[in-house]
Amino acid sequence: MVIRKIILWVIWLGFVAYTLWLAPLDQADTWPLGWKLLTLQWGKLNTFISVIFTLMGVWPMIYGAMMFADGRIQNFRVWPYFLGSNFTGVICLLPYLIFRKSNQEFYGKIDKWLRFFDRRSTGFFLLVGTIALLVYAVTTGDWQDYIRQFQTRHFVHLISIDFCLMCLIFPITSLFEDDMARRGIKDTRIFWVVALLPLFGPLFYLCLRPPLMETLEESKNTEIKNKFAPSGV
Repeated sequence: MVIRKIILWVIWLGFVAYTLWLAPLDQADTWPLGWKLLTLQWGKLNTFISVIFTLMGVWPMIYGAMMFADGRIQNFRVWPYFLGSNFTGVICLLPYLIFRKSNQEFYGKIDKWLRFFDRRSTGFFLLVGTIALLVYAVTTGDWQDYIRQFQTRHFVHLISIDFCLMCLIFPITSLFEDDMARRGIKDTRIFWVVALLPLFGPLFYLCLRPPLMETLEESKNTEIKNKFAPSGV
């Protein structure tokens, strides 16, 4: 566990430093490009860039589908990290993964928001949307132009690396393992198939995983929170 957290710290510090060094917001072409992406003016952009930008919204949903159940017994809220990761990717996501305490149990009621993330249909929707986006990119995008922009435009360069890091850290953090344990999945082969299949492994997992079991054992939930509370509190 300690080694994992060290690796995550190194990735986070390295990417933050790299982002500050490239300073994409200082580039004249960043804001026009960002505005076109946000306002869906994709006809004026290389499709590969539009699709990677959109997939950077799919990854927070994948992590969120595990974070909100996990956050029930953490000592801090999940929302800021989830929302932040939709805008800054791993820069906001990694602090949650670093500071969270590993847990493999779930207690309490499943509210509407958690039920949304827990549904297999949510995973299915994300999977179908991802496939459609990738087909759209392959059939209409210009790969050579994307490579050129990756090498010359800092914003494109960073969102592409950010996407790769989202894939990389998924098997490193214990978040996925804990989610499997909460659902009674003990087959390690499932872990490796999901972990080693970037993007699609986690998406298939969300489509097929068993649902969480609701319980009213609030006293047990409180006991677990106290166990994770800092000493002296």
